[in-house]
Amino acid sequence: MFPAFRQSLRGLASNPVRTVLTTLGIVIGISTVILVLSAGAGFRSLVTSQVNALGSNTLFVSTRVPPTTKSRAQKFSAGVGGGVTGIVINTFKTRDLDDIRRLPNVVDAYGMVTGQAEASEGNHQKSVIYYGAGAERFRIDQHTLQEGRFYTPAEDAGAAQVIILGSDLAKDLFGQNEPVGRLVRLGTLNFQVIGVYAPQGGLAFGGTADSSAYIPLATAQKKMLGIDYLSVGIVQMRDTSLGDATAAEIRSTLERNHRITDPAKDDFEVQTQTQALDTFNVIFSGITALLIAIAAISLLVGGVGIMNIMYVVVTERTAEIGLKKAVGATRGAILREFLLEAVLLTVLGGSLGIAWGALLGWIVAAVARANQLAWTFAVPPSAILLGVGVSAAIGIVFGVLPARNAARLDPVEALRYE
Repeated sequence: MFPAFRQSLRGLASNPVRTVLTTLGIVIGISTVILVLSAGAGFRSLVTSQVNALGSNTLFVSTRVPPTTKSRAQKFSAGVGGGVTGIVINTFKTRDLDDIRRLPNVVDAYGMVTGQAEASEGNHQKSVIYYGAGAERFRIDQHTLQEGRFYTPAEDAGAAQVIILGSDLAKDLFGQNEPVGRLVRLGTLNFQVIGVYAPQGGLAFGGTADSSAYIPLATAQKKMLGIDYLSVGIVQMRDTSLGDATAAEIRSTLERNHRITDPAKDDFEVQTQTQALDTFNVIFSGITALLIAIAAISLLVGGVGIMNIMYVVVTERTAEIGLKKAVGATRGAILREFLLEAVLLTVLGGSLGIAWGALLGWIVAAVARANQLAWTFAVPPSAILLGVGVSAAIGIVFGVLPARNAARLDPVEALRYE
């Protein structure tokens, strides 16, 4: 094998431009696979950190439109400062949360709604996503303030016009000036800034959590959106081992309150953290598989290109093959030499693809971290093994036919070839 390996290296080095161009398809395909898997690992770490920020003992209650009960939904266009139009469920109310709080394994719960509005201060303006959440949120979530204070239950119940800014939003509106105590206009209303969140590094609809604004739930419902229902509920449990049982109790409570007898007609969804992450993983795994399938097309094209080039190489070296066979080279030796040359081509392309894909993955992670996202750069070992294994397999599959043709050449005819 060593002489065959040495001969293969000489063959590749004799025409470096062709070698690089031949491996380009493999480089693109493998680098795409590495980038997808690396970015996937980073995005999973981001989602996991966001879910964990809510506490490991929380359940999520969200509204949904069941196919069989769309008549229970209403067409809603957000009012002052809203901007959200679509089918929404209006049956999830504060009284539902009150009943959920009475369940034995529930410590506390809060509701939340969201909208979009223009935030402005002086000459600075920015379209932002704002969240209206109950004051109970500050006893449940694990986010901290950079400065200022949280709003109180009394301010929440009284629909006070107070606001907490995300760290990036505070910089956009106030720059280096002190925001706490100043006024910010959100939609058509003025709000007093009472706090600024420490950087959270999380995603939000339309941007990052650090670019969002947070106001009392009653203020968002009554003064911004003109609604009396909730979009999401976050429930804190005493004993996480009873998560499934607690979720079942919440479903029973909401079905009774909403007069639903058929679970298929539920206009809500209850998920534990594990279920929420499992749902995300299923969706993201499907997206990852689709992207890898697209990258496989590039690998297939690259493999065909390598096969064509190997046929050209065999043709160019026909006389050389005849001379080797004339002095005693066996079919096996010729087969090994050309097959090994094809494998080296693809492994070279795979190695460059791994390096390039890892570099792109690092750039994606750096950009994400620069935008305050909790993104971890990682290249899974399975991705490296996959890259090397696939590239070697392509070399064998697409190199065996040209190598076999070379091995079967008649030495007399090959020596006569010009």
